[in-house]
Amino acid sequence: MLRMRQICLVAEDLDTIEAHLRGVFGLEVCYRDEGVGVFGLHNFLMPIGNSFLEVVSPLRPGTAGGRYLHRRGGDGGYMVIMQCDEIAARRAHVAELGIRLVSDSSNERSDGIQLHPKDVPGAIAELRWNAGDEDLAGPWSPAGPNWLPAQRTDVVRRMSAAELQAADPRALAERWSEVLQLPLEENGAGQPRIALDDAELRFVEASDGRGDGLGGLDVEAVDREHVLHAAREHDLEVREDDGVVVLCGVRFRLV
Repeated sequence: MLRMRQICLVAEDLDTIEAHLRGVFGLEVCYRDEGVGVFGLHNFLMPIGNSFLEVVSPLRPGTAGGRYLHRRGGDGGYMVIMQCDEIAARRAHVAELGIRLVSDSSNERSDGIQLHPKDVPGAIAELRWNAGDEDLAGPWSPAGPNWLPAQRTDVVRRMSAAELQAADPRALAERWSEVLQLPLEENGAGQPRIALDDAELRFVEASDGRGDGLGGLDVEAVDREHVLHAAREHDLEVREDDGVVVLCGVRFRLV
């Protein structure tokens, strides 16, 4: 089992991005994790269906998130966090590949590893087991003790894909395929893709001048017209021809 349970973005102005996500996608905050303060960050998480969108922002100079903002020229995608079973086997596989870890943390309810982006480029990949993983609407430790009351599905229903961009998207896709132990396929446009249990990872050529990174998310829209209208009201870039709203430096594609 491997689910795209959480996507993390990084932003200069946390309050502004929260207002955009509330207004455009009808999302609500389920948790603010004071624990990320140790990394010089503050954050919030919002459910999208049974998965989560997290946004972090630096509180002080010299943080990893701040350096990432500088390196990519502003707000953007940061992490792809996947829920898995058999975390011990995945930890062993990552070690066999010689991949360094950014963090390795566990307790009786949750156990996860973050992979070093120099060894697995494109975004910080995290593999995490959580107690109750058989329940699609079950607990998720990073989202706090009670996330379900904040779930809203009247505007968008779920995240169905993450789009990772690179100068050589096939090489990046092959690396993620090796790490995740999942086959590499192609979509109808000839783009490499990896199918997870609930979503896909899509690999495209970087064409926006921002280099490698998490550049896009597909979201299933229940009320497409609300999203497009609200995005204009928030002065966001809207591309009606392909149903894209650019928010927090990420291309949100309505599907």
